[in-house]
Amino acid sequence: MILKNKNNVETNRYELEISIPADEFEAAIARVFRRESKKISVPGFRKGKAPRSIVERMYGENVFYEDALNDLYPTAVNAALEEAGLEPAGGKIDFDLVSIGKEGAEFKVTLTVKPEVEIGEYKGLKAERGSTEVSDEEINEELNKMAERNARLVEVTGRKSKKGDTVIFDFEGFIDDKPFDGGKAENYTLELGSGSFIPGFEEQMEDKDAGDEFDVNVTFPENYHAEEIKGKPAVFKIKLHEIKEKELPVIDDEFCKDVSEFDTLDELKADIKHKAEHRKEHESEDKVELQLVDQLIDSLKAEIPDVMFETRIDENVRDFDYRLQMQGMTLKDYLKYTGAEEKDFRESFRAQAERQVKLRLALEKIAKLENLYPSEEETEAEYKRLAGVYNVSEAKVKSVIPAYEVKGDLAVGKAMELVKTSAELVDAADAESKTQKNTAKKSTKSASSAKSDAKSDDKPAAKKTSAKSSKAAEKADEKSDKPAAKSSAAKSTAKKAAKKTEDSDK
Repeated sequence: MILKNKNNVETNRYELEISIPADEFEAAIARVFRRESKKISVPGFRKGKAPRSIVERMYGENVFYEDALNDLYPTAVNAALEEAGLEPAGGKIDFDLVSIGKEGAEFKVTLTVKPEVEIGEYKGLKAERGSTEVSDEEINEELNKMAERNARLVEVTGRKSKKGDTVIFDFEGFIDDKPFDGGKAENYTLELGSGSFIPGFEEQMEDKDAGDEFDVNVTFPENYHAEEIKGKPAVFKIKLHEIKEKELPVIDDEFCKDVSEFDTLDELKADIKHKAEHRKEHESEDKVELQLVDQLIDSLKAEIPDVMFETRIDENVRDFDYRLQMQGMTLKDYLKYTGAEEKDFRESFRAQAERQVKLRLALEKIAKLENLYPSEEETEAEYKRLAGVYNVSEAKVKSVIPAYEVKGDLAVGKAMELVKTSAELVDAADAESKTQKNTAKKSTKSASSAKSDAKSDDKPAAKKTSAKSSKAAEKADEKSDKPAAKSSAAKSTAKKAAKKTEDSDK
């Protein structure tokens, strides 16, 4: 392959003129002939046994040119891009054949490439991490949730129904005094306040006694799923059979044995605390990474071609479709059920795609600046990991994912790790305390400034007015200068305090 020319035809779009020498083209033709000859029938020869010269005489000497060029094309373009120092951004590649024959082949490709990228500071970025402490209140809250999940329903006597109760009742609904489909049930169970029924229904089930028969008057919402009854007023005839309430278990050692693998309440509390700390650690890490990512994206300068965003949107849509298929649903079915237009659905991924593309470009730039390229051992280890994740052979993974993609992903991962390990982290509580102190300091300085200004305005001005000589006036002026100087210093300090407050907020 010979890269004859490289032309920048417009921003982020290049035309490459590529030449395939005669010997390379001939070797490709020979490979194609060996592969395709088994399918070729020539009179006087057994199928697949005719010499190449006979086949070319019968079908034309250019019979294998197209297939040979197709075989050479991917490698030739990739080699040309590498020589030109360009990375494809995705999207359509325009192809123009210049010449082809025994002397070789020459063609042009025009494609969009990744943009030139500038990145701001990426080391020593500041981020606030969340607290990983777990309070007794949080532990008790989780215990109460466990008790709620293991509560039993007991029948209520001697009082009326209320929110939170579970009621068992018969109902039949009528619209214009006529029953409608799906509007009738017997011994139906409903937790009042759960929001399971249409608005207004559950509230009218409260303050009733077991055995009561009464009407519930409601109006179906305008967006109700059943076309024939949405927006219409309805009357439900109710017969209330039972009222039940939750009886929570006592949270003690016996409770722990029933609901967990632990024998004592202390053991269960320790486990809850450990899991909560682990969860908060992950949440804190995610919070830090999100802040760092935002800063990297904000510091990125690049004219990003729209095709990169569109390509990423396509990938996100395919990923979504794949997850749907894992659940036994197609994207077409999903759009039908949700009533979404395919164009609008696709557009919903744009903001996410733009962040992903910008972050990738930023991290690729950092990897290049820091020379964070993986070793062959790291690349092989990643192939092995991927094979384990997808439960296929390493050879299969290598056939699907080219090495440059794996190396690129590893380099980006190294870049993100560099950003995180070099970041300056502050605990949320410390950041809040610092902000409060700075705010208080700013208020104090502002008050001091106001007081100084007041002195400056009052005393010197009075002396100037009553001065009977130029000397008195000069002395008054000197005194008026001093408070003014103090005022400026106070304002300057206040501005610095405000700046620190803003920095800590960030």
